[in-house]
Amino acid sequence: MKTQDHAFLSEETIEDISLMFKALADPTRIRILYMLAQEECSVNHIAEVLDLSQSAVSHQLSYLRTLRLVKHRRSGTAMIYSCDDNHVISLLKQAITHSEHT
Repeated sequence: MKTQDHAFLSEETIEDISLMFKALADPTRIRILYMLAQEECSVNHIAEVLDLSQSAVSHQLSYLRTLRLVKHRRSGTAMIYSCDDNHVISLLKQAITHSEHT
């Protein structure tokens, strides 16, 4: 049986998927992404609500921004973050629903 070329994923696609799941494998990043799926937030607000240090939140947001999962805008002196990939948020919400119903 001949294998079709389209049956394989490119190395780039595999790497992108791996990075996305790595991002979702961290409990702190899950909490941050879930919060940002509800509303735009400043670093300070995320830190306060999730009871994390500002530096820990900034570090995780930087990682998520590198993967283009979150974006930011300036509002006065604060950086306001929001989700930048609805597909990943949809995947996260599906995982939450799955977890809550098993």
